[in-house]
Amino acid sequence: MKQREIIKQLSDKELKKQLFLSQAILLGIAILLSLIFFNSFSDWLVYIEWNEKEVLLFGIIPGLIIVIFDLFLMKIFPKHALDDGGINERILRGQPIGFIFLLSIFVSISEELLFRGVIQTTFGYIVASVIFALVHFRYLTKPILFVSIVMVSFIIGYLFEITENILVTIFAHFTVDFLLGLIIRFK
Repeated sequence: MKQREIIKQLSDKELKKQLFLSQAILLGIAILLSLIFFNSFSDWLVYIEWNEKEVLLFGIIPGLIIVIFDLFLMKIFPKHALDDGGINERILRGQPIGFIFLLSIFVSISEELLFRGVIQTTFGYIVASVIFALVHFRYLTKPILFVSIVMVSFIIGYLFEITENILVTIFAHFTVDFLLGLIIRFK
C-alpha cells in the first residue's frame, strides 16, 4: 500500500500522534547513539553553547533565507510539484500558533540532536546530510521537494560545520519549520 493511501486512512488526530511518535523515536535514537558513540554524555554537551550572535547570524538569519527561498519555489512551481501528499496541511491547517510553535521546537530538537549532534559528529557532514534528506522519504517522489530538502540538509549541516554549535542548527531548523508552519496554517 502506498504511503499516500495509508495517510488517507489515518484521522488527523492519528496523523499528529504518528508525527510526535516518530520524533520521539528519533530523539530516543539520538540519546541511545550518543551513549554508544560518546565516552560520556558530556561529550555531547560540548556542542551546545548559548551565543546570541552566533544563533542569530548562523541560525535564525539562514532559516529566514531558506523560508524566502521556499516562498520563491511556491511562486514559480505549480502547487502539485510541491505537494507532500497533503500531510503538512492536515497537521497544521487551523492549528493554534502555540501548537505549531511546540511542534516546531520538538521536531527541530529531536532531528538536530540526532543528525548533527550524533551522526554528523560521528560520521561526518555528508553522511548526516544525506541521511537527513532520506529520512524525509515522503519527498523522494517529488523532485523539487527532494532537491529542496537535500539543499536544506546540507545548509544546516554546513552551519554546524562552521559553528560546532547544535543550538545554531536547532534555531535554523526551528525558524524554517515554524514560519512555513504558520504559512500553511494561515493559507
